[in-house]
Amino acid sequence: MLRVGMLTSGGDCQALNAALRGVAKTLYAKRDDVEIYGFLNGYQGMIYGKYKKLTPQDFSGILTRGGTMLGTSRTPFKELDIPTPEGIQKVPAMKQTYKELQLDALVMGGGNGSTKTANRLYEEGLNVIALPKTIDNDTWGTDYTFGFDSAIEIATKCIDDIHTTASSHGRVFVIEIMGHKVGWIPLYAGIAGGADVILLPEIPFNYDSVIKTIEERDASGHRFTIIAAAEGAITKQQAKMKKKEYKALIAQRKYSVVHEIADEIFARTGREIRVAIPGHTQRGGQPCARDRVFATQVGVEAAMGVLEGEFGFMVADKGREIVRVPMSEVAGKLKYLDPNCQLIQQARQMGISFGD
Repeated sequence: MLRVGMLTSGGDCQALNAALRGVAKTLYAKRDDVEIYGFLNGYQGMIYGKYKKLTPQDFSGILTRGGTMLGTSRTPFKELDIPTPEGIQKVPAMKQTYKELQLDALVMGGGNGSTKTANRLYEEGLNVIALPKTIDNDTWGTDYTFGFDSAIEIATKCIDDIHTTASSHGRVFVIEIMGHKVGWIPLYAGIAGGADVILLPEIPFNYDSVIKTIEERDASGHRFTIIAAAEGAITKQQAKMKKKEYKALIAQRKYSVVHEIADEIFARTGREIRVAIPGHTQRGGQPCARDRVFATQVGVEAAMGVLEGEFGFMVADKGREIVRVPMSEVAGKLKYLDPNCQLIQQARQMGISFGD
């Protein structure tokens, strides 16, 4: 009997169910003696022994369903060795649950922190494989993560829709796009949606540059300006702060960064400013076609790893090829945007401002 555990950890995203389906359908197609156990609400399910035995019917009709049928939660890696409020030691508890179910493997869908925990469990002797899940596309070692393309589509539509009302009223709109530490989504959505200014965590901005773009558009006859700002957008002045000082500044904020940007632009220009925040809609809804395909591919590759007895890797996209990357090489690392990458240079060449 082949017994496999599954869980989804961290923030949810589109195509998690498609990835689980890819694993299950491959295992069921290759062997008749498969049992699959789904842990509920991420690593918490392993810690507290909350799981359910899944059947082939559970994986039917979930390809297009967003979110995760298993539920998810965040179990920060830095708190992994801190007991739960009930006094449960997390890593030993997860190992015990794995042993009690007599699992041969664990397949985990998660981002950077979740993969770091998966690697810890692998180092503790469990057979673990990771799937690269996050809308932020910031997982090291893979060109692409599922959820990213779907989030871009949603953020782009928001920018598209704002264009008509912004042009009708001659307003400046500041749109907050998800991206706390990295700016993959705002960069792609900003370009796809025709934003005039794109503010990214990797490129600190100054208000003089942003306002210059607004004034130049006014002078050329454009009545509106669209600013796509990452939720982690940072000014040049803030970028010079010490880490603790900047964290203290963030902790004091009553509202998100886009409100600060809007207030500052209004104070300097007197222009009518509006803010739009699509927020968690970027994580929700049906996965796009590309995410469904890629999630299915990584699910199949993970299942093949289980069948071949190879573990300790994350399935990755490298040059549109599906490969296996050691978790030890990717766990906990962030894939930042290169401020000098070709796409940013091309955006600059067509007149998009990055506020620097």
